[in-house]
Amino acid sequence: MNIERILKSDIQDFINKNINLDITKLAFKKNPFPDVDYTTLINQIIAKKKAKEKLPTWFANPAIIFPEKISIEQTSSEITAKYKASLVSGNNLIDCTGGFGIDDYYFSKQFNKVIHCEINAELSLIVAHNFRALHVENVSCVIGDSTSILKNRNQKFDCIYVDPSRRNDAKGKVFMLKDCLPNVVELQNFYEEYSETLLIKTAPILDITAGLSELKNVTTIYIVAVENEVKELLWLIEKGNSKNPMIKAVTIDKGIVYSTEIVLLKNYHATFSLPQQYLYEPNASLLKSGYFNAISELFGVAKLHQHSHLYTSNENKEFQGRKFKIIQEIKYQKQEMKQYIQNQKMNISTRNFPLKPEEIKKKFKIQDGGITYAFFTTNLNNEKIVLLCEKI
Repeated sequence: MNIERILKSDIQDFINKNINLDITKLAFKKNPFPDVDYTTLINQIIAKKKAKEKLPTWFANPAIIFPEKISIEQTSSEITAKYKASLVSGNNLIDCTGGFGIDDYYFSKQFNKVIHCEINAELSLIVAHNFRALHVENVSCVIGDSTSILKNRNQKFDCIYVDPSRRNDAKGKVFMLKDCLPNVVELQNFYEEYSETLLIKTAPILDITAGLSELKNVTTIYIVAVENEVKELLWLIEKGNSKNPMIKAVTIDKGIVYSTEIVLLKNYHATFSLPQQYLYEPNASLLKSGYFNAISELFGVAKLHQHSHLYTSNENKEFQGRKFKIIQEIKYQKQEMKQYIQNQKMNISTRNFPLKPEEIKKKFKIQDGGITYAFFTTNLNNEKIVLLCEKI
């Protein structure tokens, strides 16, 4: 890729002018710049468009060059990268899987020196250019395999960061860390020769119990959700750690960070109750933890049923998730459905219920929307019920 040519005003004007056009139609038009590969231009438009919400700092800088769109899709968002960088600090960090460099941009604010390792030479050159455009001076981009780079440098780091990617031949299998590259399970002892602290990012699909069975010395697992969608799991490892690991269920909502600490292997006790005045629906990071009894104990709320994962109380409690005032409880029976549910406008949710929301809406001719929230669930007496609520 000719970076200097891509940065020329005529090319950048073309990219910005066409960023909201249908790419399929644009691809069939004649290339207005014969000296530039048209596929490269199309890719710049696609990648920049994907970066608009995810990477606003990069999108807003006119001197930024974008990589293949898969690098944009796989990279951390600025929101998660900023949070991730707040977890570690020190003199130096090495990123074994540098990618597009979003994480390292924020790590550079926490460390005096950051090394960005990337085996893809073109991507490494693009990232080095972008760091200059962003006036980041304490990140060094090194082309090559990070394992070899660590061996050759033979120096200690305050932190090693790894974001392993799933191997193509692992599709369809249960997601295990040993199925990723780099194989952090196999390399953990090697990494610990060069740093006491290891931070690993994994996709949210990874089962926490499976991850704990593969890794050792885990101190904290961060479940990071943005706008109630789990985006990544972060595994903080400290060499020689012997304490019980902890989960931090993190939600980032409109720039505010909410966090709940759960000690793994601790025997939490849940209380149970029929619906009271308030209803609580845990956010995605709490649900991902799997510690449903801990939610009851930590927030002082009662579970509706062992498998419902909805909670209730008579007082309005602080809670990491959605809160509702219960207006009415009805039994899931034909007459009640006809009187209170059928042909109504409301928001449907199900927990521990045999029908899915779409099936319920179709069956009772319910229109989406409005201020009423209807939770179809099961109570502790194993009765099917509907809770009509208003959101707090």
